[in-house]
Amino acid sequence: MALVIGLVGIVAADYWSAIPVDAASSFVGRSACIDCHQQQAAAFEGSHHDLAMDLATDATVLGDFDDATFEHDGLINRLFRDGDKFMVHTEGPNGEMEDFQVKYVFGVDPLQQYMVEFDRTDDMPDNEIGRLQVLRISWDTTNKRWFYLRPPDVPEKLEPDDPLHWTGTMQRWQTMCADCHSTDLKRNFDVATATYHTTFSEIDVSCEACHGPGSMHVELANKKSLFWDRNHGYGLARLKGEDPEPQLQACAPCHSRRGVLDSTFHAGEKFHDFFSLELLQPQTYHDDGQIKDEVYVYGSFIQSKMYHKGIRCTDCHDPHSLELKHPGNETCTSCHQHAAGKYDVPSHHHHAPGTAGAMCVNCHMPHTTYMEVDPRRDHSLRVPRPDLSVAIGTPNACSGCHVTDQLKSFSEETRSEFSDKDYAFWQLAAESGNTEIADAIRATDQWCEDACQKWYGENRKTPDHFATPLAKFRSGDRGAVEELLKTAIASTELVPDIAKATAINELAMAGIGEALPAAKQLVKNADEHPMVRAAAINAFLNTGPATAKKFLMPMLQDKSPLVRGAAARVLLSTAYPTMNASQRSQVDIALEGVRKSIMVASDRGGAHMNWGMVCEQQGRLNDAAEAYETAMRLEPSMTGPRTNLASVMERSIQQAPRELIPSLNERIKELRSEELVLLQRDARLAPSNPDIQYRYGLSLYLNGKNQEALEYLKKAVSLAPENQQFQMALRLLSEKLAE
Repeated sequence: MALVIGLVGIVAADYWSAIPVDAASSFVGRSACIDCHQQQAAAFEGSHHDLAMDLATDATVLGDFDDATFEHDGLINRLFRDGDKFMVHTEGPNGEMEDFQVKYVFGVDPLQQYMVEFDRTDDMPDNEIGRLQVLRISWDTTNKRWFYLRPPDVPEKLEPDDPLHWTGTMQRWQTMCADCHSTDLKRNFDVATATYHTTFSEIDVSCEACHGPGSMHVELANKKSLFWDRNHGYGLARLKGEDPEPQLQACAPCHSRRGVLDSTFHAGEKFHDFFSLELLQPQTYHDDGQIKDEVYVYGSFIQSKMYHKGIRCTDCHDPHSLELKHPGNETCTSCHQHAAGKYDVPSHHHHAPGTAGAMCVNCHMPHTTYMEVDPRRDHSLRVPRPDLSVAIGTPNACSGCHVTDQLKSFSEETRSEFSDKDYAFWQLAAESGNTEIADAIRATDQWCEDACQKWYGENRKTPDHFATPLAKFRSGDRGAVEELLKTAIASTELVPDIAKATAINELAMAGIGEALPAAKQLVKNADEHPMVRAAAINAFLNTGPATAKKFLMPMLQDKSPLVRGAAARVLLSTAYPTMNASQRSQVDIALEGVRKSIMVASDRGGAHMNWGMVCEQQGRLNDAAEAYETAMRLEPSMTGPRTNLASVMERSIQQAPRELIPSLNERIKELRSEELVLLQRDARLAPSNPDIQYRYGLSLYLNGKNQEALEYLKKAVSLAPENQQFQMALRLLSEKLAE
């Protein structure tokens, strides 16, 4: 008995001995994992995660650097070797042709990109990286050729001072790529010197990028104990439980289009506490939620029935090799077996077996090609809806294949241009005003709709879809408001949360007063998804201070950072001047969280401009001016901060000494003149963007060019007739000119 009691005591003590709840784990690297996880390590080796980034060596560089030449936009570039260095002779930031060393490779299939390091000083430690710029000259690993990766919709040559130039902000590794191509990244941007001292624990997407930092797990695995830890379990994120969300949300940060609220996310934490998922914006998604621009899967997948049935990434993909678990249609039929032969047969798909039309993914996950050579499949896993295409112009997988049937009716010139282009190119041409292509797409949509009606008859399912009211509302149909409100407050079983959030956000940002009752309902319901509640908060921009305070002050204490930040921003815009000291203090505390979120991107001028706008609303004009100056310094070609700084200077000029007023007025005039040049550039490059046309019109007005301003304000109203702000500005200027 004494022996048994002693043994029980030892076991109990072993179990009760635990790592403190608040203990943090650190990154140890994949070498600490391999001994115990050899099978997983073998699968991981050579995967896209393993090859996400690497040093440029003979083993990693796939492109032809054997004194190859490549021409684009009149520039003759040369790719060559200098001993063991990989070199490129191309246009540099000053517009001159120069030699640059390729330090890193990026990706492996279907393209590989190359990076050049700038701003590196002699005293920088070896583990720190200076500013990395990604060359647009890229290697097509499938067709073994160099190609120039143009920005979408920019056919002309990029000037060296353009942010899209390979030496510009939008081609900067730290800004655009690093978070998702390496492990435990620390950007370490010094705002004062505008320099990077970036570090990572591993150069690629390694074990701990998905499982979380592993030191605690290694410690527990090596501990001579009968148990794992009662506080921390295995010491890693639990990604295999019944709930699929932990795994999905571990993948989501890199497989989504999102803003960052907090850069300290580790696997196992809640995605929406650290990120703001982009809604179904018309620039990135079609009205029905199909992919348009590159959105990286998660925003699509959470629209799908698969998501709502509990399917997770690893049901289809091996988590370590990233390959599909089954070949071809077996990826789908391994789950969708049902009655024998129900789906993978001509009676279902109406195409000959073995052809492209008989592949599940081609109908339910159509692809769009990005980066010229990289086809990405839409993970919303939807049934093709030619009926919606006919009604509201959204794409469908059937037309995606069959639109090329129209080629025979085209002129030789058009046939030559479109014969090898994918569906997205046709759609873009139609949106850009090509009536011949638009007519061909409409004819194809109708042909596909007629075929589906013939095939499925009375058994065909065409349920209501959120796309219908959304498309109508975006086209200026105010009759769609009630229908869109129903979409916003529908249950998640009927409408995906991302679509609900989009619906209420569209109504709010358009200033639709009828949205407020629905917004109140959504904001108060703690069971609603944080992104729905955060979007609903925007409706309070259109109400008075008393209502905003009543509903949004409690939201400053909400458990969701997304909701707290949205509430603070809207209260600042609507009610801050009417608040007492205690209320302002609460908003200021929440705005500190907003500041931290904004400054995750402290290397971007836009971050400092946004913070300057917050400071300006708080009445902190000196801080606002400093933020605008920083924005201009970091990104001299950026529009916005000069106009804002001029406005701040005008507000504060009354308190300035009299002798300084002339010089301040001259500075204001200079800022507005400089901004006009930048906005003129943007208005020319984005002629169909109503916001840019509006801002250019205002800038013309502020520079005393009233007739030209009127022209661009009219253009903004014609592009966005539902925007009340545009209409008011046009009316006021018209009245002034009439006087």
